[in-house]
Amino acid sequence: MSVPAHPSSRRSALRRMGGLALLLQAPTQLLAGPGLASIVAVRIWPAQDYTRITIESDRPLVARHSLVTGPDRLVIDVDDLDLSPGLRELLGKVRPDDPFIEGLRVGQNQPRVVRIVLDLKQAVAPQVFTLQPVAAYKHRLVLDLYPVQERDPLLVLIREKEAAERAAAQSVQDALGELIAKLDKPESTAPTRPLPAASAPERLPAASAPPVVAQTPAPAPLPPPSMTKQQLDRLIVIALDPGHGGEDPGAVGPSGLKEKDVVLAIGLKLRDRLDKHPNIRVMMTRDADFFVPLHERVRKARRVQADLFVSLHADAFFTPQARGASVFALSDGAASSAAARWMADKENAADMIGGVNTKVRDASVLRTLLDLSTTAQIKDSLKLGGEVLGQISRVGKLHKPRVEQAGFAVLKAPDIPSILVETAFISNPEEEAKLSSEAYQAQLVDAIATGISRYFAKNPPLARNRNLT
Repeated sequence: MSVPAHPSSRRSALRRMGGLALLLQAPTQLLAGPGLASIVAVRIWPAQDYTRITIESDRPLVARHSLVTGPDRLVIDVDDLDLSPGLRELLGKVRPDDPFIEGLRVGQNQPRVVRIVLDLKQAVAPQVFTLQPVAAYKHRLVLDLYPVQERDPLLVLIREKEAAERAAAQSVQDALGELIAKLDKPESTAPTRPLPAASAPERLPAASAPPVVAQTPAPAPLPPPSMTKQQLDRLIVIALDPGHGGEDPGAVGPSGLKEKDVVLAIGLKLRDRLDKHPNIRVMMTRDADFFVPLHERVRKARRVQADLFVSLHADAFFTPQARGASVFALSDGAASSAAARWMADKENAADMIGGVNTKVRDASVLRTLLDLSTTAQIKDSLKLGGEVLGQISRVGKLHKPRVEQAGFAVLKAPDIPSILVETAFISNPEEEAKLSSEAYQAQLVDAIATGISRYFAKNPPLARNRNLT
């Protein structure tokens, strides 16, 4: 017969079991050894422009990296770190369509040193840097993988336009060929003659050759793309800039809708709408969920020598009562209102949250952002903003009845009319619901596209020589 355990013995056993369960369920931070950093989160943001890997920890990390060829690999050694389940999560975050990363391996290279090996699909120019805690983020170790040879965005737009022209010409030729074939094909109208009832079958005449139908000659292949001066002059390039992205979610609505997601959805719809025009091509500063620094957004627009720059946002305010769409142009002095100044300061701080490697900033771009904005650019931006604001007023409520002005960094391209559109206040529950609606997004797209069309109707773009670099 078993002897029942003493109550104090049972309590001791339960305490030991509870302690073991707590250890098994403890977050990664509790499992780190003494003096070692604990991993908070790991993230990978793939994009055609570059892929970013972020390792977030409770204390600063120190890393060394080296490139290895044959095959191409990037090796990163991180000090004061033990291999943990948090780090192993990186393995499952590599997407098959990542343009740079083929695979990833993580291991304990030495005591207190973790080695991360990236198998690469192409040669890269890596940037490895750290970010101090900001907003909801703790310390971050960032690995940015850039292509060795940067794509020429203007050349991409030209080729897309010529591909669309070839496809349209081919479609016309195919339709014309089908029509000619139908017209030339003889119709059989003779009635069928029944066979006689005789026992011997009637001997049919030898089959004659089928009538010759005129065939449409196969269309000759179109010549390869040729970047002629005439084609470059008549191409209108519009830069669309969905705000935030990647590490920077932007404003977040009451139900969790993120600004970066809703403005990207609107931007993609607007791109498709504008690209239907044969002489317009759209360059997007981002077409997926990745972070683009403010100065890089301006540089992208200038690289394609854009005719217009339209930045899309859905901001928040102190109180959920704020509502209505707004359009902003650059100010050459003070902001037109306290709210405009507050919004500009908030948007200009996006680089701190998204994470910029300040060591490699282009000095010429910084000078552009600081002091090269011109009176003519602001004048044209106000015209463009007025047309867009007038069309948006047909869709919903406006926050202000006029185009406001403030010192937004993304509006400081000196030679490109630039506006920033606040589609609605995502902090307002009603407007957040509208922003998540496909119908409302379509209305916004129609309004912005119509405003752009009306601007060009009154201010036709001048012929310009676009230099392919």
